[in-house]
Amino acid sequence: MTFAKSFDGAPIYFETHGRGVPLIFSAGMGGGGGFWTPQIAELAKQYQVIVYDHVGTARSRGDAPVGRSIAGMAGDIASVLDHLGHDKAHVVGHAIGGIVGLELAMTQPERLRSVTVVNGWGRADAFLRRCFEVRKEILRVSGPKAYVRAQPLFLFPPQWIAENEAKLDADEAHIVSHFPPAETMNARIEMFLAFNPGARLQAIKAPVLVTTAADDALVPAYLTRELAAAIPGATLREVSYGAHAFTAVTPDVFNTMLLAFLAGVDRS
Repeated sequence: MTFAKSFDGAPIYFETHGRGVPLIFSAGMGGGGGFWTPQIAELAKQYQVIVYDHVGTARSRGDAPVGRSIAGMAGDIASVLDHLGHDKAHVVGHAIGGIVGLELAMTQPERLRSVTVVNGWGRADAFLRRCFEVRKEILRVSGPKAYVRAQPLFLFPPQWIAENEAKLDADEAHIVSHFPPAETMNARIEMFLAFNPGARLQAIKAPVLVTTAADDALVPAYLTRELAAAIPGATLREVSYGAHAFTAVTPDVFNTMLLAFLAGVDRS
């Protein structure tokens, strides 16, 4: 296994696939780079795809401290790029991974070729807070297994869940075995619910793609549209089906969308 070191010495597990311009993927709340498996093979045909586990999660658990800042997590992306000898990269993040990408765009813009935010938000409203309060309560009262069992209800369309029960059951044991400590997960939730950059978003100069799914039941499309409107020049793309994890539900749709955006950035 290959590790980089964060600014505070924490281990960051990462993998690389393919060759070319670097493209780093940052996962959502679970933190594991395996979330991007449906993207790796296709994108690695044209890019050096980098996936990593957030510090404190999955294979990057080590002795990581519970508390980490969004700025520190943006620095973790820079640490992986430094380890690989890259000065900049395209950054693609799902939900909180997208927030980390935006933070990097606001604090270290020289490290970015572009940033893509998938089902992200620029502020947590009452609906989003209620969703995460429920998830925290499940974790507190019933533990990681129940939390993971409930997770598909927040991530996938109902019919997709019904049609993919065997796959979800098979994935469940693996996710539970790599689940972060409860205090780490709760700290992550609180940190990202507090994210509210406001006018700072207007300073982003990097090309930005913001994507959303109309049927996302966790991060409603209106929050993602609001985020796109706050970033000068951002491109907004919306799909009708796939919910919060449409990158996994309809990977061909997302991969085509992303490749078109990246090609336009690279040409310019």
